Amino acid sequence: MEYTIQKLGLLAGVSTRTLRYYDEIEILKPARINSSGYRIYGEAEVNRLQQILFYKELGLPLDQIKEIITSPAFNAAEALQEHREKLLNKREQLDRLIENVEQTIAANEGRITMTDKEKFEGFKKQMVEENEQKYGKEIREKYGDQVVDQSNKKVLNMTQSEHEKATKLAEEIHTTLAKAFETSDPAGELAQKAADLHKQWLMLYWNEYSEEAHAGLAQMYVDDNRFTAYYDKEQPGTAKFLRDAIHIYTGKRN
Repeated sequence: MEYTIQKLGLLAGVSTRTLRYYDEIEILKPARINSSGYRIYGEAEVNRLQQILFYKELGLPLDQIKEIITSPAFNAAEALQEHREKLLNKREQLDRLIENVEQTIAANEGRITMTDKEKFEGFKKQMVEENEQKYGKEIREKYGDQVVDQSNKKVLNMTQSEHEKATKLAEEIHTTLAKAFETSDPAGELAQKAADLHKQWLMLYWNEYSEEAHAGLAQMYVDDNRFTAYYDKEQPGTAKFLRDAIHIYTGKRN
């Protein structure tokens, strides 16, 4: 079956403006342009739009989606299986959060008692699982299953005060690193303070600290595009700057 851009937009629940934009960036082009100048979409385009929307639902940016679905190695059937697994994981995470909310409601109504640790259980499990999905493969290859499993266990056993400390440290790292980046000196006082804060933050997640592991993680921030994008989203070059600062801090300068 074929669709005009208006009909496809109605079918998929997206605007014609969005479909025109997808055409412009060549992530979803129409099958053909008819004699009246209208974009016409066929079954292949419908299937591709479905894949795009699946990936968007999982939080991927359009440039990454385009890279995936236009790759010669892209396999639609395998992609659907992967979507299914990720959506099931997402559903499990939501189910845990819903259960946590229901328990909190019951505790507020006096029907059950709930420890402070239990109040944050769902959030910690979600954080561990999201990190596993995003970075688990690379981290496990680099540090081994035992180290990663111990780190995950430490996160799940975090007290409320430790969780608050980790959040506060993450914010302090972000602020200090932004100011340090403006100095362009990874060996400077601000940059080295950021590196030390980063070590303190890591120690809330790692069972043991080593300068080699710290330097290796910093290198991953540069080597892995996902880490780089996180640190560079406001100031491009920040990931490399932090890597250099940590390498100086640990004495593992390149």
